[in-house]
Formats: sequence, structure tokens, C-alpha cells
Amino acid sequence: MSDNFEPNIVAFLCNWCSYAGADLAGTSRIQYPYNIKTIRVMCTGRVNPLYVLNALQQGADGVLVSGCHPGDCHYMEGNMYARRRLGLLKDMLEFVGVDPRRFQMSWVSASEPHKWKEVVEKLVGETRELGPFEQFQRNMINW
Repeated sequence: MSDNFEPNIVAFLCNWCSYAGADLAGTSRIQYPYNIKTIRVMCTGRVNPLYVLNALQQGADGVLVSGCHPGDCHYMEGNMYARRRLGLLKDMLEFVGVDPRRFQMSWVSASEPHKWKEVVEKLVGETRELGPFEQFQRNMINW
């Protein structure tokens, strides 16, 4: 593994809280790693576990799903569904041999840009230690 490996991380962020928190971190000029590619979703309850698997298959070294704090969901209980559904996915990934640090969930509100920075730094640091993820990558067939 190269010393200058920079992980590629895909983040599914709730529009109302985590995306707003990440946006506030940016507008407040809080510096955090640039490795995150964000995908804004209306609610983490809408994140299908297949999205996470597809991100890993397409070359992501880590995946983050981040939304409103439990009990503060703009759609009443969407984040509770996500917590249950994606918790099962995390267990399944561990069962098939994927290090559980490659997939993380967090709860960051719109007024917590410093917490967003901490979450991103922790995930990028752990993923950098793990190295590139090549377990699920598709074999490209040249026709």
C-alpha cells in the first residue's frame, strides 16, 4: 500500500440535518478532509442498503450515512427505519468479511458543523489505515 493513499468515501446525507451541517462547516470555513463525495437524500430512511453495496462495488473505500438525531427526523421516524435497516446491513457486511469500519452511520444536526468535521476526520483516518477496498469491485469485461 502506498503511503499517499487517499480513500474515496461516499456519504449519503439527510437534506435537513447532516447536509445542512456539512454546508455550515463549509461556509464557516471549518477545514475537514476532502475525501467525502456527498449524495443528498431527503431522509436517511430512504437510503436503500443496495446503495451502500453499490457504492462499495463502484470503488468507494468507505460509506457514511448521516442524518437527523433519533427523535428529530423531519419525516417523523425515517431515521429510526434507517438505523434498524442499516444496522442489519452493517452486521451482514461484517459477516461476509468486510471490516465494519468501512461503513458508518452518524447523527449530525444542522447546527453541529464541528461534529461533522469530527465524524469525517474519524472515518477518513480509519479508512486510510484500512487501505483500498477491493473486495466487492466488479470485474470489467472488455467486449
